[in-house]
Amino acid sequence: MTVANSVSMSQSIAGRYAQAVFDIVKEDGGLDDLSRQTDDLNAALDDSEDLRDLISSPIYTRDQQLRAISALAGKMGLSQTLANTLKLMAQNRRLFVLPQLVRQLRALIAVERGEMTADVTSAIALSDEQQARLRETLAEKSGKKIKLNTRVDEGLIGGMIVKMGSQMIDSSVRSKLASLQNTMKEVG
Repeated sequence: MTVANSVSMSQSIAGRYAQAVFDIVKEDGGLDDLSRQTDDLNAALDDSEDLRDLISSPIYTRDQQLRAISALAGKMGLSQTLANTLKLMAQNRRLFVLPQLVRQLRALIAVERGEMTADVTSAIALSDEQQARLRETLAEKSGKKIKLNTRVDEGLIGGMIVKMGSQMIDSSVRSKLASLQNTMKEVG
């Protein structure tokens, strides 16, 4: 099996779970809670190496994964639908697709709300005012409500990189310096 097939299979598995959770929660009118819980799960995956290890390592038994994910769901206050889905994934040894599940749930919620997500990487943390201005500017250009995923990469030196859909705007000092360096190589 190639890596591409493995990724495709993981997305397919995650897609089925995500669609089922989304449909049930939408019918119950709990999309706002699901959105918050999905963001919390994403943050937990980003912050916890132990959680990433739990979902991907074959050394944990089904029962160990089930107990751990049940405890996590309880501690995070996840809805019964989402908690039960995570438990089912643990029983079926499918927790490895949790990052794709989170991504697909976020995408389904965004489409339902008419939102678009912009991934913003900046050299320093953006203030609330800067985030609001960036959100307004991107909303004008896209015609959709914008949700920002921000992160800091000090290696950019200054400026930011904005990825929205298939578009990428790179105004970082690092990329400008790299461009200048390439231009100087061509001249010399």
